[in-house]
Amino acid sequence: MVFLTLSCWIRNRGPDRFWKVQELLKHARHFRGRKNRCYKLAVLAVRRAFVYSTKGRRFKKRNMRTLWITRIAAATREHGMKYPVLIHNLTKCSVQLNRRVMSDLAITEPRTFLSLAKLARARQQEGFQAALGDGKEPPGVLSRVMLQ
Repeated sequence: MVFLTLSCWIRNRGPDRFWKVQELLKHARHFRGRKNRCYKLAVLAVRRAFVYSTKGRRFKKRNMRTLWITRIAAATREHGMKYPVLIHNLTKCSVQLNRRVMSDLAITEPRTFLSLAKLARARQQEGFQAALGDGKEPPGVLSRVMLQ
């Protein structure tokens, strides 16, 4: 008898399939019903669970960003400003703090957050002064001389 391929020598597939099944069933142990015992049902359930977990990670990021913005807005209202005004003026001042850090500052270090709010307020007042002009023209009047 001549064996032309190595696969003909092998009588069974060995323990590989067993461990593959056990690895998948390990992820399905906490499911109810036959989904935690039957391989065919467990494959579908585990695949669906992994899809849900991927979506859940994205959704968690979205929820956390919303929470940070809510916390910053609440702390900003305490200092007499609104959230978009604070963010806009801090960006103009080139303060590069993300929303997570600003939320932590608003909760744990209110004095530091107050200084950020004062900085944004000062920048806002500078913008108002620039919009009013140097006082030679009435406010809100735009002449051709200014455009050139």
